[in-house]
Amino acid sequence: MKVHHFLARDRFQTLLDALGAAGYEVIGPQVRDHAIVFAPLSRVGELPEGILDEQAPGRYRLELTDSGRLFDWTTGPQAIKPLTFAPRETLWTSERQPNGRLVFRERPPEAQPTAVIGVRACDLAALSIHDRHFLHDAHPDPHYRERRRNLLLVAVNCQRSAATCFCTATGDGPRVQHGYDLALSELDDGFVVEAHTREGQAILDALETTPARHDQLEQVEAGLERASAQQTRRLPEGALPELLQAAVEHPHWQSLNDRCLTCGNCTAVCPTCFCQTHVDALSLDGQTASHDRQWASCFDPDHSYIHGSVIRAERPQRYRQWLTHKFGTWVEQYGRSGCVGCGRCIAWCPVGIDVTEELDALSKAPDDALAKAPDGEETP
Repeated sequence: MKVHHFLARDRFQTLLDALGAAGYEVIGPQVRDHAIVFAPLSRVGELPEGILDEQAPGRYRLELTDSGRLFDWTTGPQAIKPLTFAPRETLWTSERQPNGRLVFRERPPEAQPTAVIGVRACDLAALSIHDRHFLHDAHPDPHYRERRRNLLLVAVNCQRSAATCFCTATGDGPRVQHGYDLALSELDDGFVVEAHTREGQAILDALETTPARHDQLEQVEAGLERASAQQTRRLPEGALPELLQAAVEHPHWQSLNDRCLTCGNCTAVCPTCFCQTHVDALSLDGQTASHDRQWASCFDPDHSYIHGSVIRAERPQRYRQWLTHKFGTWVEQYGRSGCVGCGRCIAWCPVGIDVTEELDALSKAPDDALAKAPDGEETP
């Protein structure tokens, strides 16, 4: 049985201090460039106090309120993916010796103990997918493994949902379920705290807390129910892998030709996408070079370049690849969908393409799906 503690709001700084004293670099949410991102954190005053986020297809806005809460926002453009699967990193270098011989040196992974505050249930679900891909395969990724091993996660139960959230449809939230060390549930006067691991318990033991009262636990449950009820987006009923396999030739894909920009924003903000490419960077004098791994996207024409040909040359084909893999063939690989319902791809798509609307259209007969475009205009 989990033991719940209560940390008063004016004692929250002690959590940051305890993490720092335990040797962790603390990373937490902060407002930067009109968005909430994860950055190094040392003071409570750096957290987004009283900030709410308004999200809709193609829209993300922050609003300052007088609530005083630190975690009333839902998601920002980042998950914790950049902290484990780096956007770009050097894997090895080469150097030309005076005699012309090339010497190759592996770049060993480097990571320091890092505590991340503000992780949401959808992000933890995404992290478990990455763990399966990068850690539990036949050849674990040493760079990911080192960062992951040094990570302590302080999760936050969502007490509200954005209009773009649909984690209840994927079964991944709003309550954190696994993969965290400490979990916080924010109330007006403080935080209900529970430990999930030995490392989390050690931090909790260093804090001045009191046993959580019954009415405080009831407030937490009411907040979780409210967050669930606020979600209106749904996924089509039935097995999505079979639905998408049957819809490969569906004419609705072509309706994306005039909407999708193939910018790759959806894959950049998606907490589960892990496509990558490798590039070599040569010094100006030609004596040294580095071999780097960096994020890539299936919306890039080079992603489907094979032996002189681009297999998916048209925009609808690339979107079909992404959506079919994310909700269909991913199940064959990992036993579950690659979507955790965070809604980031909806909010950060410049033209507001909504994956739930696209899946709904693909689940209908072709004539019904093409009757109206998602924006309400007749399709050509």
